[in-house]
Amino acid sequence: MRRLVVKLTAGADAPERCLQGLTVASVALAAGADVSLWLTGESVRLAVPGGELELPESPPASVLLAAVLAGGTVQVCTQCAARRGLTEADLTAGITIAGAAAFVEQVLGDGVQALVY
Repeated sequence: MRRLVVKLTAGADAPERCLQGLTVASVALAAGADVSLWLTGESVRLAVPGGELELPESPPASVLLAAVLAGGTVQVCTQCAARRGLTEADLTAGITIAGAAAFVEQVLGDGVQALVY
């Protein structure tokens, strides 16, 4: 199965798009894909303990994020974190801060599928 890189660009500002991306990432992981999730823009707030987003008919963001974190990797955009005054010490354990070079390296790998929500 191919590696899947999912980039979330929205959070509470576009909750359906955000939760759809989290759902796709968690389902892909459950299906056996190697998943890397990138949190950018307002989705960065989900990486902070207590950051939550809920909609009817969807598992809460914290549940979906925990599922991805349990078997995949989760990165927060360096610039997005800095704009919000966040450091790795502020983030949920296991989530890292990484820059554009790391994102580009991941999405340009052989057999990688990238999705942006």
